[in-house]
Amino acid sequence: MPDYVPEKEVSKIADLLKPTVVSKIKKDIQGINPGAGITRFSIQMMNVYGLNDAEYSFHTGTEEDCFSAFENAVEKKEWIIIPLWKPQFLHYKYKIRELKEPKGLLGSVDKAVLLLRKDKENMFTKTHLQKLDGLQFTNDIIAELDYKVSREGKNIDEVTKRLLKNHH
Repeated sequence: MPDYVPEKEVSKIADLLKPTVVSKIKKDIQGINPGAGITRFSIQMMNVYGLNDAEYSFHTGTEEDCFSAFENAVEKKEWIIIPLWKPQFLHYKYKIRELKEPKGLLGSVDKAVLLLRKDKENMFTKTHLQKLDGLQFTNDIIAELDYKVSREGKNIDEVTKRLLKNHH
């Protein structure tokens, strides 16, 4: 939820059912593709929390449909609820508040991690492996990289090199 929506009015999923919230919020919830985990979790939440009964609707689309719906609503200062995840570039540019979901239907927060093949010793020297092991790619760092590539059209290799030079 965009941070300009007062937290005292909407801090948890159940708050979406308050009459004062229902009257102000866009009830059309734009998701991403049908096979995504967040889509399955969102549909389940719609049912468990009774959002369908309050005339909210959830529909799938492309990631760009979801991102654009959020950005367009923020531009107009509309109240909107969008299923997002971390790391994800919208978190770099916008202040987005996660709503509390005490039933745990969304699972846990993802982490950005560096993965290497089992035969990594054949590809890297010990010094390279030590440097790689020291990298700390937080969700915030990945969100920044994603934003610069996705929204600013910058080259991923150049953005990554600059980030590594500035942070390490």
